[in-house]
Amino acid sequence: MKNKEKNVFISHYNKDEKQIQNLKNLLSKKGYTIKNSSIDSTKPNRATNPEYIKRLLRLRINWAGKFIVLIGKNTHTRSWVDWEIQKAHEKGKKIIGVYLNGLKEKVKLPENLNKYGHEVLAWNSDAIIDSLENNERTPQWQNPDGTARESYWKNKTSNC
Repeated sequence: MKNKEKNVFISHYNKDEKQIQNLKNLLSKKGYTIKNSSIDSTKPNRATNPEYIKRLLRLRINWAGKFIVLIGKNTHTRSWVDWEIQKAHEKGKKIIGVYLNGLKEKVKLPENLNKYGHEVLAWNSDAIIDSLENNERTPQWQNPDGTARESYWKNKTSNC
C-alpha cells in the first residue's frame, strides 16, 4: 500500500501533547503520514508576544489542508484551542474533533468546536481517515466510546 500524506494542524492542550504522536502512529498503521503544522515540543516556539504567536499560528493553520482538535478532559478550558478553531473556521478548514485515546467519559467540548466543528469522532482510525478523505460524508458526532451524540446545532435549530 502506498503511503498517503496529509497536511494537518492538530490543535491540542499542551498537557495532551503525547497524544499527537499516538494519533500519527494510529493513522500510520493504515498507510498515512500526518504532517502536523501545530506548535509542539518537536518544534517548540519560545515566543511570548501574543500577536507574534497568533501570526505564526495563522500561517500554520493556513498551510494545513484539514484541522484536527484533540479532545481531552480539559481541552475546553484552553483559550488558545478555541482561538485556533475560530481561525480554522475563518480559513474554511474542515474541523474534526477527535477524543483522546482511552478517554471513557463524556467531556465538555471547546465552545468553538461546538459552533464550527464538522465532526467529533471517537479514537478510531477508519472514521478519522474517512473524515480526512471525504468532504461529502454525512458528519458524525460521537461520544468517546463511538456512540452517537447530538451535535450542538441540533439543539439550536428549528423547523419553519
